[in-house]
Amino acid sequence: MKALSKKMLAGTAVAAAMLAGSAGALVAQEKPVIATVVKISGIPWFDRMNTGVDAFAEANPDVDASQSGPATADSAQQLQIIQDLVAKGVNALAVVPMDPAVLEGTFKRAMERGIVVVTHEADNQTNTNADVEAFDNADYGAALNERLAECMGKEGKWTTFVGSLGSRTHMQWVGAGEENAKKYSGMELVDPNNESFDDANGTYEKAKEILRKHPDIKGFQTSAGNDVLGVGRAIDEAGLTGKVCLVGTGLPNPSADLLESGAITAIGFWDPQKAGMAMNAVAKLLLAKKEVTNGMDLGVEGYNKVTVKKGAGEGLLIVGNGMVLADKATYKEHLF
Repeated sequence: MKALSKKMLAGTAVAAAMLAGSAGALVAQEKPVIATVVKISGIPWFDRMNTGVDAFAEANPDVDASQSGPATADSAQQLQIIQDLVAKGVNALAVVPMDPAVLEGTFKRAMERGIVVVTHEADNQTNTNADVEAFDNADYGAALNERLAECMGKEGKWTTFVGSLGSRTHMQWVGAGEENAKKYSGMELVDPNNESFDDANGTYEKAKEILRKHPDIKGFQTSAGNDVLGVGRAIDEAGLTGKVCLVGTGLPNPSADLLESGAITAIGFWDPQKAGMAMNAVAKLLLAKKEVTNGMDLGVEGYNKVTVKKGAGEGLLIVGNGMVLADKATYKEHLF
């Protein structure tokens, strides 16, 4: 009897432990999961964004926040990652779309399942609860081009690079650049909208081709974070530093050497760390059924007084004030 009682007690203890474990798992599942998905993993821009997602997770232990992304800048790979996350039943998606149009169907299904969708660099996204932008994209593209025009003496041939033709913000920036350049009759746009897929080596090769085809070219306006590195290298190796101007989106640390040499004239950027934090902050607010209002402080630098209006679909367009332009004289004020 004693042996049987011991076995029964042991069995009860095991059952209790299993029940406790199950309860713990249920508690863990009740913690909202916010999954950030970027265009491409392993490059400086989105490595920096990952620090923001990690910082948000640390400051908000009541949510489970993490970042992932494809190994290459490929919209199909990004779509697969998002579909897998939807199937797993995450509570919210915070996505920087490679191509917003590719994700519309999946986002629609996610929202129908009650998953909150927040996007960034995609103000044309229809199926999203909110799109978060660091600034007005037309203003940014025009500001890059104005800096380029200043360097070029407001005349000469110039061209543009984008990560992809499907990248909404990149096309907005170069489009606004083209409009700005129309103010200067001497500026001639040639072979525009070269796709780089955010590959510095590929951009380098394409820039060399353009320099050969247009030996008198005076300017490049670029969009993807690695473009300035590839074009800058091509300019430097061709001995054209100080003769060909280069203004584009880039980060201070990776661009430092080329800014110092003069191969890069100026960079424009916003802090991807802060953008990652802002996306997750909006996702958490929406998960809590809280309203995001005009003039609201998201608690993130550059997003302390956001403009909120209706987006492309039923969701919100949330715009911050995080634009930065820097050159050799000022980039050290923003080292990351």
